[in-house]
Amino acid sequence: MKIKTSEQIKIYLKEKNRVTGNELADYLGISTRAVRKQLFNLLEKGEIYKMGMPPKVFYSLNTKIKEVSLIKINAKDKKIIDQNYIIITPGGEMKSGLEGFAYWCQKNNLEVGKTAKEYIETLKKYKKFKKGNLIDGLQKFKNTFEKVYLDKIFYIDFYSIERFGKTKLGQMLLYGKQSGNKKIIKQIVEEIKPKINSLIKRYKVDAVGFVPWTVKREVQFMRELEKGLSLNIKIIKIDKIRTEVIVPQKTLSKLPDRIENAKKTLVMTESGKYKNLLIIDDAVGSGATINYLAEIAKEKKVAQKVIGLSITGSFKGFDVISEV
Repeated sequence: MKIKTSEQIKIYLKEKNRVTGNELADYLGISTRAVRKQLFNLLEKGEIYKMGMPPKVFYSLNTKIKEVSLIKINAKDKKIIDQNYIIITPGGEMKSGLEGFAYWCQKNNLEVGKTAKEYIETLKKYKKFKKGNLIDGLQKFKNTFEKVYLDKIFYIDFYSIERFGKTKLGQMLLYGKQSGNKKIIKQIVEEIKPKINSLIKRYKVDAVGFVPWTVKREVQFMRELEKGLSLNIKIIKIDKIRTEVIVPQKTLSKLPDRIENAKKTLVMTESGKYKNLLIIDDAVGSGATINYLAEIAKEKKVAQKVIGLSITGSFKGFDVISEV
């Protein structure tokens, strides 16, 4: 009896552990196109997984993760998890939805069904802070700073939540920024663009500023964000002064140090005058940077009102998001 090609692939993977598509084609004596078709089907079923990016892609047998289809969870809960959950594995794989959640549960020896209920209840707790599509962070700033120069400050989502760690946007922001992965950055832009456009329309924003980066990277997240949003509005210039020793905000654990860092390294050279300025940042921990930019915007009379928007923000009063 002839063994199916898909079964031959699995047997070979079990023996060799990790192989390329070309190696499989040579072993099976079929075309690389035929191998790709077989691999695609096995990936869809979750029987194998791949590592790497073209041209160096390897395939292995998936022996660790249970079939997601066998997990007992109702359709409503599954939909919520599919919409909200993403995890990046230590091996660099992005697993989303129930598959990713099951992976996290199994790594932590947790029963998926019971933990799913707890996750959904935690999401509900944090959802209470959202009004529409945004989280109002103004009270947090009032609790943190002696004087708040922002008229409004919003987050699109929290960076992390209790017990379950980074949110979907938090995960994507961390790895999109650190790895310079343009595909992830594009996903972020697609998700947040409608919310930013809605905010601009609601508050009649006539100018936008993007918080500049400190750490030099091959792909700068904020530059890609500005390009991806392609806002049809005035973009004001905000510069980061290059000091003898570069000290990123995320390395500072004390609020006064973060305020000093912002004052010594940020300048706004804009000479125009606008009614409503929107300043966009990627992650707000303490909020020192965005609050200081609002201060100088008002001192220089660049804007009458300043609205802050961060892709993610911390839940606590003064918190440190050191990863991004």
